[in-house]
Order: sequence, then structure tokens, then C-alpha cells
Amino acid sequence: MNRTWWKEAVIYQIYPRSFMDSDGDGIGDLQGIISRLDYLKYLGIDIIWLSPIYKSPNDDNGYDISDYQDIMDEFGTMEDFDELLKAAHERDIKIVMDLVVNHTSDEHQWFVESRKSKNNAYRDYYIWREGKDAQTPPNNWGSCFGGSAWQYDEMTDMYYLHLFSKKQPDLNWDNPKVRKEVFDMMTWWCDKGIDGFRMDVISMISKTKEMPDGKDGDFSPYCIHGPNVHKYLQEMNEKVLSRYNIMTVGETAGVTTEQAQQYAGEDTHELNMVFQFEHVEGDGKYGKWTDKKIPLVTLKQILSRWQTELYQKAWNSLFWDNHDQPRAVSRFGDDRPMYREVSAKMLATCLHMLQGTPYIYQGEELGMTNYPFESPNDFRDIESINAYREWCSEGRLSHEEFWPCITFKSRDNARTPIQWDDSPQAGFTVGTPWIAVNPNYTEINAKVETANMDSVFHYYKKLIKLRKENPIIVYGKYEALMEDSEELFVYTRTLDSEKLLVVCSFCDHETNFTIPAEFVGTVCLISNVQNAYDKAEMTLKPYEAFVLYYK
Repeated sequence: MNRTWWKEAVIYQIYPRSFMDSDGDGIGDLQGIISRLDYLKYLGIDIIWLSPIYKSPNDDNGYDISDYQDIMDEFGTMEDFDELLKAAHERDIKIVMDLVVNHTSDEHQWFVESRKSKNNAYRDYYIWREGKDAQTPPNNWGSCFGGSAWQYDEMTDMYYLHLFSKKQPDLNWDNPKVRKEVFDMMTWWCDKGIDGFRMDVISMISKTKEMPDGKDGDFSPYCIHGPNVHKYLQEMNEKVLSRYNIMTVGETAGVTTEQAQQYAGEDTHELNMVFQFEHVEGDGKYGKWTDKKIPLVTLKQILSRWQTELYQKAWNSLFWDNHDQPRAVSRFGDDRPMYREVSAKMLATCLHMLQGTPYIYQGEELGMTNYPFESPNDFRDIESINAYREWCSEGRLSHEEFWPCITFKSRDNARTPIQWDDSPQAGFTVGTPWIAVNPNYTEINAKVETANMDSVFHYYKKLIKLRKENPIIVYGKYEALMEDSEELFVYTRTLDSEKLLVVCSFCDHETNFTIPAEFVGTVCLISNVQNAYDKAEMTLKPYEAFVLYYK
């Protein structure tokens, strides 16, 4: 297994709109990020992944890009970005950009041209089809954000494909001109000095030529892991990625461990790693929507399979939450006041001791929780707004049935502003924030956490430091123990003569545990409660986590 800087790094995702507002308009911005770089340096992270900062009409909060080589007005200017890049690099922090090239905004100049006429030079930059008849789209595919995946355009009496919002038309990657435009744009950013790309829905860039109806409107057999996706990524690698010392991670929904080895194999010349979503998907009662937690045995099965099947073949990305997922401590831990901190530390231990590159989503290091939504008017996210309308307003479910599910899983849970201190609006802005601040900011905030050496923040700081000091945490082989336990997640890591035992309790009551003989009396690297680990038989406290080590 090759040793590389990005395998040994810890990545911190910033959702700029909600990170820090410098000018009082209620929207986070680049100068706000600059003002908080010392905080991130103190935490110890190595890389910032910036969610999209490009020019955008913000139909989907920046994932609808109208100009890849300009900055969103609310976020600042290209001069601000250059300053951010320089300031980050001065602190030995790398910057990874969000690359959104499955689709553009319908306000991108390419699409403005494309829709003008059937013989426009840019027509073939997007995917246009005739309808079945005057009122019927080309097929029954549904968009990820609800409704049809096809939008009728009167100008040329044809439909264009949009797997997401109708303001996000899909690019036609089969057109070599499109690929050249994308590769040239990526090269421009690399020459600017950025350190890598997180690639949005990159597994969707290749579609089948035939576009038949899908079962229940499902487009995935025709649009995910399509016929040329690996060919196009290898071309991207050859033309751009291989020429720079950068890291790449692809968002690949529905990916299997076998497919991940193709996308991110040690010698496949595509990407460095992928995001898989098995552990955060598939638990829905109504589509993705549920108010139930994933059973621990199922969670362990999924994470263990990725650990073992990618070992020495491809590299794992490790995450509990991101801008598209609810808050980790609310979803996988226990956000009740008595258990929030201890369970947040337990989750951090469990994840950061696995093999792969860990991602921390902004506020996760503070133990930030889901938001207490009171009404559909609280939502700002297009997916949540559309889902509530589809499930409730059209009478499929009552408000009472659906409300616990949408509030538990809404992407807006992750998008409330970072809680910096206990001043008004949590120190995020002096204005009115674009989305409400979680009312628990007076207890949960960075000012309190950084001052308290026993906080969730300092626990993350210690985990990051341990990772830098112990190659076994990065490269050791994983083995699961107690796989059938519905309360404990236990595993070992082994590298040469060194060995780690990781024990994490996922329950709110005491449990009995027997420390394996080889670990009795060994060094405790980290634990989230006060306990003794010198005897084999012990009682674990609620949400206890500890790591024992010997060599």
C-alpha cells in the first residue's frame, strides 16, 4: 500500500454559506473563512474541502453553476479567493474545490446558447430529446428533487435532461468539446494552486444512448456508472489530474466495493478515493425519509465490508455527515443533553480509528445537533421543500406521519450556521442569517468548547494528533470483533507488530465487556470517560469509547 499525504490527512468540509459571515448580510463568505483559519489550524486539520463557491443563481445552493471561473457574488471576489488560498497555504492547510460537472446552471452561457436553436454550436453540450408526443416527456424518469427529469423548452419544442433541479441541465459528456471545456477549467484551477477536487455526483456523467422508461421512473440503470464513466475519468486523469500533486474524491452514489476499486484503485488511474453512502442511505420509510436510526449490526456490516474489501486495493473515505446529511450526533449518537458530548466523542473515536481518510463536517467537532424545526416554512433546502409538498400537500401522508421523518433527515439540519459563541446569531453574523441558528448555540459553541479541555472539540484535536503520530491508525489492517452485538462496535487494527483495540458503545446503558487477554494492561491511547482498563472484566458506561495499544 503506497503511503501518500492525502491518506494521512484529516479533511474539514466547509459549507461557506453557513460558516462565517464577514459583512453582515447573513450569508457566510470567503473573508469569513479567512477570519477562522487559525481556529482550523488549532484543531489540526490538513485540508479544507470547500462546497461550491462559483458564480451561481443558487437554485441548489451553489451546486448550479453559471460560471466555473468566477466567484458567487455573496461569497466575495476572485481576489478574496486568492487571499484565502494564500492564507491557508501559509498555515499548511490545503484547499480542495467542489467540482460540479455532471450539470451546470441553466443560466450558464453554454446552456443559454444551447437552447437557442437545434443547430446552435452549443446544442450538443446538453442532452436534448423529442417528447413522446406534444405533452409527454421522452421517458418516465423522475428527478432526484421530485417531478420529471425532463423539462420542456418551448424555444425548440424539445426536452432537456436534468437529473436534479430543472435549473440544473445535465451536460453531455459524450461530446469531446464538453470534456475539453471541463478539463481546461480544471487545469486553470490547478494552475492557480488549489490542492484537489471533490467531484459532485461524478458517477452520473456517462449516460446510455438508449433512454427507455425506468422501473417506477428510476433512471439509475441508465445514468449511474454509465458505459463510459471510467473512460472519461481516465481521460481526466491523463489530461489533468496526473499532472499535479493533488487529491481527488468522487461522490459515487450506489457504488459497490467492486466498483470503488475501479474508480479509486491503486493503479486504475482515475480517482484517489470515493464517497460511498451505504451507511447513510437505504434506511428510509418513505424514500429517503425516516425517523429511525440504522440498527448497529447493519451499520457494522456495511462499514466492515468496506474496510476489508478495499484493503490494499483502494482507499476509504470516512464520514458520518456532510452538507447532504443530518447531524451525526443526532443520527448515530444521542443528542439528549446528558449524552450529547459523550456520544459525539464515541462516534469520533469509532470513525477516526478506521482505515481511510476522515472527513469532519463543520460543527461536527463541536457536537452540533439537528435543528428543532417547527414548520415547513423553516426549510431552505430545495429537496426538503419539494419532498414536503410531494408527500404531504398532495395527500400521500399526513403532516403528523411525515414530519418526524423530514425533520430527522432534512439536509437543512447540517446547514444551520456554525455556532461560534453565545452572542446573538451565535457569532455567525451581525445581520439576519439566511437560515435560522440552532437555539442551543448558547450551550454548544466554539468559544465554550475551545476553552474547555474536556470538550468534544479537544477530543477531536487529540484524535487528529494521534493519527499523525501513529501510522497504524492510517495503514493498519482492520478486523471486526463481536459482529452480532447490538450494543458494541469493536474492532482491531494491526500493522507489523503493533495492534490497536477499538471499543465503542452505541447504547445509553451500562454493558459488560471482556477485554481480550492480549490487550489487558496495555496503553490506553484515548477514552471518552474515566474508567480502568487493567482487568479483563469491565463494565462499559453509556456511549463509552476507548482505544488500547501495544507493540
